[in-house]
Amino acid sequence: MRIVPYNVQLGGYMKQSHSVRNVLLVVGLSVAGLTLTACGGGSDGPPKPPPPAPPEYADKHMPADYWGNEDVIAEGKAIYTGQQNIDVNCASCHGKNGKPVKAGARDFRQTEHMKLYSDSQWFWRVSEGVKGTKMKSWKSKLSEDEIWKVIAFESTFGLKGQKYDAEKKAWVPIN
Repeated sequence: MRIVPYNVQLGGYMKQSHSVRNVLLVVGLSVAGLTLTACGGGSDGPPKPPPPAPPEYADKHMPADYWGNEDVIAEGKAIYTGQQNIDVNCASCHGKNGKPVKAGARDFRQTEHMKLYSDSQWFWRVSEGVKGTKMKSWKSKLSEDEIWKVIAFESTFGLKGQKYDAEKKAWVPIN
C-alpha cells in the first residue's frame, strides 16, 4: 500500500491500494466485453445458422408476387414502423433502417447473416418470437399476410433485390 496526496490545499492524505485499482480495471473490462457480446459485436467466426422452422411453419413461404413489390414493401414499412398499428413497432428495437437500437435485436443489414434464414424460418420467428430473447410473438397482433409484408420490408435492408427460392433453398436475385 502507498500513501498519495489527496488534497494538497488542505494537506490531506489518502491510502490507495493497487489491488482496488486492479479490481476496478478487471470489472470495467468485463462489463465492456459483455456489452459488446450483447450488442452482437465481438463474435468469432461466421454466424451460426438458426434452427430449422418447426413442421407447422416449414412449408410457409412468401407469396411469390411480394418479393420486390413496392406496394407490399410500403405496407410492410407502415406496419414495421408502427404507423398502421400502434401496438406493433418493430423499429423500436430493430431501428428504422434495420440497424438495431436495442441490445440483442437482429441487425437486418447483415446480408451474410440474414441469408442463413429461409423465408419460413423468418416467418416462424416473427410469428412465435425467439425464446431466451426479448423478441416476442407477433401472431396475436398481425395476420399472416401482415407478417409477410413486414418480412418483405425487412428483407430490403440486407437482401434487397433477392427472394428466397424454396426449391433451391437459397436466396436468389428477383429477376
